[in-house]
Amino acid sequence: MESRSIADLGPADRRGFFERDAGVEAVRGDVREIVERVREEGDVAVREFSREFDGVEVGNLDITVEAERAYEAIDAEVREAIEAAIGNVREFHESQVRADWREAFGRGRELGRRFRPLERVGAYVPGGTAAYPSSAIMTVVPATVAGVDHVSVATPPADRMNPVTLAAISAAGADAVYSVGGAQAIAALAYGTESVTAVEKVVGPGNKWVTAAKAEVRENCEIDFLAGPSELLVICDETADPGFVAADVLAQAEHDPEASVVVATDDEATAEAVCEAIDEQVEGREREGTIREALAHDASGVLVGRSMSEAIAFAEAYAAEHLSIQAGKDEEILDRIDSAGSVFLGPHTPVAAGDYASGTNHVLPTNGRARVTGGLSVDHFVRSTTVQRLSREGLDDLSGTVETLARAEGLEAHAESVSIRLRDASVVNPDADPKESLGE
Repeated sequence: MESRSIADLGPADRRGFFERDAGVEAVRGDVREIVERVREEGDVAVREFSREFDGVEVGNLDITVEAERAYEAIDAEVREAIEAAIGNVREFHESQVRADWREAFGRGRELGRRFRPLERVGAYVPGGTAAYPSSAIMTVVPATVAGVDHVSVATPPADRMNPVTLAAISAAGADAVYSVGGAQAIAALAYGTESVTAVEKVVGPGNKWVTAAKAEVRENCEIDFLAGPSELLVICDETADPGFVAADVLAQAEHDPEASVVVATDDEATAEAVCEAIDEQVEGREREGTIREALAHDASGVLVGRSMSEAIAFAEAYAAEHLSIQAGKDEEILDRIDSAGSVFLGPHTPVAAGDYASGTNHVLPTNGRARVTGGLSVDHFVRSTTVQRLSREGLDDLSGTVETLARAEGLEAHAESVSIRLRDASVVNPDADPKESLGE
């Protein structure tokens, strides 16, 4: 692998780095057809697409019992690791739970917010060329922490379902598990079938077919966000260990041939050392072919800035899913970064720790969407309601503002709804206890 100068990147190079779409638009037409057929034909279409795309004859789509049995059957060491990861993820997400609140604002205005969980949520847990029990943990646990009443999981079928993935789905707290993958899984969760219960929101990572399907259903079913293949950007300086940087690059590159991995530094010697370490470490990897394809991706590379400021500016524009900062002044660099899905500070914080067990969520925005949104959290599984109560005095204080603005908008009845209350003080007894009307 060879390094390049940030300053020498041409327009085409910059488009490759900053306009990442992972092929989603190219499959939108095919996905639209899949979604519509599942919506209209239900289980029949799901089974047909499972034969066509997964090469599997699916019998019972509901495999909840199989997932429960898998938990008991897997190796004890793996089961302990799943439970440890679940514990850490649950602890972190419990710290995100919001409490209802109400406060006094000025004279006679009581305002607040309350939070209630969604009732039915669907999570997509990928399969394909690798098993992702970690994705089960990252999607199901936050939903259960939020208090979602019913959490469904869809995961691709196979002649032999991965027992570790099924075990993680069960251990994380899923209420129902379905053997269905790809775009047809998203459609089944969004609209329901004879076997699959429809949900109010679909969350979770997936390939371009899954992402395109989420885009198709979101007018009828909420989604978390559109996420593509894995991304990593490492900011490093001369204090970084090139072997550590290379190891992180390869770890994310092995996810997918479409993964994007970037190193940005202000030190040419460090860049060359990282390139050498990547070339050394990639040899003989189990997923060497996938890694090499990802390294050759237009949005991947080892880049050298004329200064650390230039490297930071590139990272901010890139808005990576994962941002690793391996530099002597990592906290100062972090203070200058606003756009990143999840940040990993220091030499002993590999991205893989966050992928599995540190506690933070690994379902994160890609394709530059970290500029406008964050990763999956408890907030994705709750709705908020604002609450207000005005006393007569509070309404009197607001009346001039409300009536003036209402009449300026030509909404006379809005203004009258305020003035009628102030003209006739007998309509409401301002001294009455509001709880009496509720029989409390």
